Amino acid sequence: MKNVIIIHGKPSKENYYDRDGYTSSNFGWIPWLQNQLLTRDIMPNVPKMPHAYLPEYQSWKPEFERFDVTPDTKIVAHSMGGGFIMRWLSEHKDIKLARVILVAPSLDPLRTNETGFCEFEIDPTITDRTQLVVMTSDNDSDKAVMSRDMITNALPATDVRMFSGYGHFIPEHIGKDTLEELLQIVFE
Repeated sequence: MKNVIIIHGKPSKENYYDRDGYTSSNFGWIPWLQNQLLTRDIMPNVPKMPHAYLPEYQSWKPEFERFDVTPDTKIVAHSMGGGFIMRWLSEHKDIKLARVILVAPSLDPLRTNETGFCEFEIDPTITDRTQLVVMTSDNDSDKAVMSRDMITNALPATDVRMFSGYGHFIPEHIGKDTLEELLQIVFE
């Protein structure tokens, strides 16, 4: 694997503008995963998505596309970042990737995002072009369960990994800033 692109999720507006806080690309287990990859000579690319609290697909797309996306690339996407990469792959039917790992993906199933960020049809050929893994938890939100089901219904070949008690895979839910299980999946 040449590189891993890590796509963060959607923070609250308060967290996004908190000057004493963290950036979305440095939240939770993301810096830890970056370090784990760097110390193995794998380039981690972590785009800083603009106005992440109110995601707009057309503004996230060029930020993501700055990075090399090749058949050797692996992608890790958390929450709304998962919605982004599913839409991007659905629009780019010629792209092949080594693996896509969605961590608690959100496809905005209730359509609450006023920008239409996740208004797309999942391309049924995605699992022909990449290995798709969904990391999910038995105690995440109903919206997360709905998103997971949207993916698995459209793409039955999806490899679903269920974890107990991990919620939305954020530090407050998993009790740590690391995610060893994710690292194992990256290297499978």
